[in-house]
Amino acid sequence: MTTDRPQAPNVVALHPPADDWPEPISAAAFHGLAGEVVAMIEPHTESDPVAILAQLLVAFGSCVGPGAHYAVEATRHGANEFVVLVGPSAKARKGSSWDHVERIFAEVDPGWSRGRVASGLSSGEGLIWRVRDGVEPEGEAADKRLLVLESEFASVLKSTGREGNTLSPVVRNAWDHKVLQALTKNSPATATGAHISIVGHITRDELVRWITATELANGFLNRFMLFAVRRSKLLPEGGSIDALDWGPVLARLRAALDHGRSPRRLGLDDEARRRWWAVYPQLSTAVPGLLGAVTARAEAHVVRLALIYALLDGAEEIGLAHMEAALAVWAHAQRSAEWVFGDSLGDPVADEIWRALRDEPGGLTRTEIRDLFGRNRRGRDIDAALGSLSAAGRIDRASRQDRGRPAELWRARS
Repeated sequence: MTTDRPQAPNVVALHPPADDWPEPISAAAFHGLAGEVVAMIEPHTESDPVAILAQLLVAFGSCVGPGAHYAVEATRHGANEFVVLVGPSAKARKGSSWDHVERIFAEVDPGWSRGRVASGLSSGEGLIWRVRDGVEPEGEAADKRLLVLESEFASVLKSTGREGNTLSPVVRNAWDHKVLQALTKNSPATATGAHISIVGHITRDELVRWITATELANGFLNRFMLFAVRRSKLLPEGGSIDALDWGPVLARLRAALDHGRSPRRLGLDDEARRRWWAVYPQLSTAVPGLLGAVTARAEAHVVRLALIYALLDGAEEIGLAHMEAALAVWAHAQRSAEWVFGDSLGDPVADEIWRALRDEPGGLTRTEIRDLFGRNRRGRDIDAALGSLSAAGRIDRASRQDRGRPAELWRARS
């Protein structure tokens, strides 16, 4: 569909090429209605198009509810997703990107916008309470949709780190569509059939600082897709978004929501299935280090995204274009995770040894490695770190003749 869009005045370009910033997201991610909406908004906002797209997909998936799904064996994947927008600073315009998305869905589903969007994620019991069973009048269907918007996602990470806090397991179960229940005497509420989506905003420094080894190991963070976002341009006088004709797009969104709310199981068409079989081994391959910990649910995220794109198209099956769009979004999420965590293994000792070996082409002996830490690290910690680096394929062990006897030598693998 072609749409006449007034161009925003006084645009000031930002961001010369940066070595560490993720490559741009593929055009395939802007498939269909989602891409058209982003294209309409983009000239009139300083927000990153990726931020608009990611939140649009999550909002649609939340708004459509639990009816449509994709199944893998006994696991049901609905249209609910979790994303975290990660900015290089607090001025990445993450909040304004959500404002544009929420404004659209307030038009197509005012009830969802008013009553099914919340914030303040601080405990598992609180989340369960918002979607608990038994609050609807008799004979009425419960609305178990909930999108949690956390503009300060660092506070969520702080909460998960508190002893006795049940937020992490409840959030993990919510993504998995399990029954939500906190086994505590003072909180007997239960939630079945909950359809929970989460959008978080955070800076890179905050994410690295507040994510704990426990939440990396238990799968909390890999249920979220991370997206590196930044201010796209400067608009000193703002845009002209109110001059756009939103009528046709909003009508199509309403139609897509009506279609997607009918309970159904979507499968893959022949082309999408061939593509899925081709990429599945790569998506399933374990990656070492922090990057592997935060991207370990690649397959599940891809099928959920493909489902959302198919529902936006009003399709009865997931087609090749939906699969390619989902893969493009996931590829950018993976590049964003690389930007956040780099090549860290999540072990300070291993990371320090890795940095030293990269700077020393001739390698280091075990004695020299021990001296890196002023001999303040236990031998077993250094052994474990060397073992992790070896298992990750980053270093090689050799020997060097040193004062008449061979010395153990470690080199970074080229």
